[in-house]
Amino acid sequence: MSLYDVEIGALRGGPADLAQYRGKAVLIVNVASKCGLTPQYAALEQLHERYAGRGFTVLGVPCNQFMGQEPGSAEEIAEFCSATYGVTFPLTEKTEVNGERRHPLYTGLVGTADAEGHTGDIRWNFEKFLIAPDGTVAARFSPRTEPDAAEVVSAIEGLLPA
Repeated sequence: MSLYDVEIGALRGGPADLAQYRGKAVLIVNVASKCGLTPQYAALEQLHERYAGRGFTVLGVPCNQFMGQEPGSAEEIAEFCSATYGVTFPLTEKTEVNGERRHPLYTGLVGTADAEGHTGDIRWNFEKFLIAPDGTVAARFSPRTEPDAAEVVSAIEGLLPA
């Protein structure tokens, strides 16, 4: 199964339609509103704005599996992201990224190693997966790697047309 065939809902209802990202680079990030890493939303939005015109998007995946740090309803999550960080990138429905109920989206992502060689379960909120325009996983970044870190920006730029 391709990433583009995975079914997942959009935060505000209906399907998120991952097929719309075919031919684009996508940074998939499991996000949370009440985490010490939540300020990463600002850098994620900046990346989204900076590269959107070149075929890139951030896709936020709210998850409440890490100490209940995303407890809100879809409406509360959307309002928080918009009002606090000006988020315009798409968000999916709240999703489980680990365990027996791991969403198929993450089943296809967790086999990729990050720079330290970590594969498997998502360690915390704001773990990042960079998807190449062909739908393959190009890179995985740990939760503490800032979205605007040189290695993330370089990896994104390496996937985009000049």
